[in-house]
Amino acid sequence: MKSSIFNVVGDFFALDIGSSAIRVVQLRGSGNTHSLVKYGAAPVDVKIALSDAPADQKKISDLIAALISEVGISTRNVVVGLPSNKTFVTIIDLPKMSAQELKGTIKYQADQYIPMSAEEAKIDSVILGDSPTDPGKMEVLLASVTNKFSEARMEMLEAIGLDVVALEPEAIALARSLTPANATNAQMVVDMGEYATDIVITVGGAPRLVRSIPTGGQALLKAAMQNLNIDENQARQFVYKFGLDQSKLEGQINRALASTVEVVASEVQKSIKFFNGRYPNAALGGIVTSGAAVLLPGFHQYLSTAAGNIPVQGGNSWQNVSYSNSAHEQLMSVNHQFAVAVGLAERNGE
Repeated sequence: MKSSIFNVVGDFFALDIGSSAIRVVQLRGSGNTHSLVKYGAAPVDVKIALSDAPADQKKISDLIAALISEVGISTRNVVVGLPSNKTFVTIIDLPKMSAQELKGTIKYQADQYIPMSAEEAKIDSVILGDSPTDPGKMEVLLASVTNKFSEARMEMLEAIGLDVVALEPEAIALARSLTPANATNAQMVVDMGEYATDIVITVGGAPRLVRSIPTGGQALLKAAMQNLNIDENQARQFVYKFGLDQSKLEGQINRALASTVEVVASEVQKSIKFFNGRYPNAALGGIVTSGAAVLLPGFHQYLSTAAGNIPVQGGNSWQNVSYSNSAHEQLMSVNHQFAVAVGLAERNGE
């Protein structure tokens, strides 16, 4: 398998296989100049999306093939997102060496950093710069995924005629699309998916901290269902209409969700504390959100308060992409859903 976790060149499209939808994006251009060529999404049953059964994987590949055809993507080259629950991303300090030397030695040192056997994993790394704690060392972004998962995913896609040219952890794609382009200080990205929330802190656009917690939109719905004794449809309406607004329904929804959002806020606080300890000279200037975090009323103010009054705003997945004026309204309506796919499509072979 020739694909790597980080490097990619040539014409390609991005594929985000989510737990509730499959999304594709194709861009044209390089550097900070990208124009939208094609995009689209197709809903998927969560039970099928999370299943490893061959029959369900076949259904996923059929959905992908149909979506590609419907959207009109012609290239067979694809960059695929790797879900947080299947990958491990960390920042480590190593003695200074060239990128070539790093590639030759990392596989022998990775065992002490990753929670899987190096022999059973696809491992990749990128040099970020000098270590903030030891001038004699360098910072390295290390990413790994099990061979079993990565090869199964590639085989599924190759079976429908696609050529997987790269794999990338979703958290890295999120940082690329959502970090404000003009940011002069550190930024945090909080992406709340259906089953997990990814937290990424970037400096100069590059990830310096990556964490994922198994709490997402579904946890909010379950909390509302259990605490208010309502069904899932009612819970969805209440959660995303009233959210954390204490003035609505006498604050019942806010109270029902309190312990669940506290889990996310606590992890954000821990991440900020760790970041500030390691990077004392890189102040965190803002937090951008995506996914369910954008849709939950009152969450931005709640998170800002929990984070020490750091400004919080919804991220713009399309901020680095040019497109026609006629497409603006539709793109903004799905903005919170496309951060991973757009980030994957913005890769330039870095």
